Amino acid sequence: MSVDKPWGGRFTAENDQLAEQFGASINFDQQMAYEDMQGSLAHVQMLAHTKILSTEDAAKISQGLKNLMQQLKDNKLTFDVEYEDIHMNLEMLLTKQIGPVAGKLHTARSRNDQVATDLHLYLKNRLPLIQKALHQLQQTIVAKAADNVTTLMPGYTHLQHAQPISYAHYLLAYYQMFKRDAERFDFSQQHINLSPLGAAALAGTTFPIDRDYSAKLLGFSEIYANSLDAVSDRDFVLEFLSNAAILMMHLSRFCEEIVLWCSYEFNYINLSDAYSTGSSIMPQKKNPDMAELIRGKSGRVYGHLLGLLTTLKGLPLAYNKDLQEDKEGAFDTVKTILPSLNVFNGMLATLTLNKANMSHATEHDFSNATELADYLAAKGLPFREAHRLVGELVLQGIKENRSLQDFSLDELQQQSPLIQNDVYQALKPEIAVERRNSAGGTGFEQIKKQLAVAKTELEQTTNF
Repeated sequence: MSVDKPWGGRFTAENDQLAEQFGASINFDQQMAYEDMQGSLAHVQMLAHTKILSTEDAAKISQGLKNLMQQLKDNKLTFDVEYEDIHMNLEMLLTKQIGPVAGKLHTARSRNDQVATDLHLYLKNRLPLIQKALHQLQQTIVAKAADNVTTLMPGYTHLQHAQPISYAHYLLAYYQMFKRDAERFDFSQQHINLSPLGAAALAGTTFPIDRDYSAKLLGFSEIYANSLDAVSDRDFVLEFLSNAAILMMHLSRFCEEIVLWCSYEFNYINLSDAYSTGSSIMPQKKNPDMAELIRGKSGRVYGHLLGLLTTLKGLPLAYNKDLQEDKEGAFDTVKTILPSLNVFNGMLATLTLNKANMSHATEHDFSNATELADYLAAKGLPFREAHRLVGELVLQGIKENRSLQDFSLDELQQQSPLIQNDVYQALKPEIAVERRNSAGGTGFEQIKKQLAVAKTELEQTTNF
């Protein structure tokens, strides 16, 4: 007697119970239940369109699938590990509903192209949610930047005060990062929008199917040109995970600075209570836990990317059971980056600035030293000589606890007679920022140009 499994005809012994549980994927791939039925509906319509199935059989199968979709929506479907995966579970449930005709649904199809189609559809259905959340974050950044064009803060290199900049300029740097993230997700749609359906196990099928027809029904832009590639390719998942990892890196960098800026040592920003927590023992504490959690979750997404790369690196063509490991990381990444984006957006939108502290930090920190060097270079002194001269003044100021603007004109002129009374205007942080009007610079007019471009870009983004 053969084993009572959909594939059990050539087997005479049941699986070991532990092996069956170990090999089953239903505990996680049930998250693709909707996509599996979505793909099956398109497949049965194609079978009817090509007259491989009768209109009556196709209609009965289609109605059964639609009934199952409604039961899924109503949370009334129960899955069984005995049937291994979402594909076999749904086939068994369909068979219970409409009888043996359900078995015709698998004509000209394999679980190999079926699971690949499901995963394409899973990412295709969720990518717009991610793109929308990313777009909303970009809008928040632009709105906050527009309100803070003339808000000053220290610009840092090596986490040392470097030059004064506009807070809007700082925010717009992150806008550009997230713009590139959005572009990467846009590009990845090209490979997510390929249809593997109809590739069957690996070699195609003898039935006169119409792969383009089913691809069109599912909203795919085109089909895989090679059936072997169709069932073994997971580049589209790797691209998604890579894009997600880069996005999380950007969020993590932003969170790191939020954690710094809201500390007592910096005190540049205040986080809303809605995005902070307290301490169970220290009454004064207000912790930036949401920023820390997002920063921490970046490693989780990195792990999923590395895990799939490692899984794929030694796989021969075409399908191998190892590919079962492609899903949990993708599912978890979606569940990680969506709330990360949404929580971060709320945290950024509701934080407030301590503008006086930010501005004060630019006034007694020697971040205007470059302004004095540029001032001298503009008057004809070689920049390298100007750099040395200003460095000596900075050293003297550090020893005497004085800023550059605290030196008298006589003292400054002892260093160089090129220095005139207008130097004090040049040394003001707001003037230093305002004058940096090279393309892409922190000058206020440049920031307004960046904002205008960003607003136009966001208005034109409607592809999700």
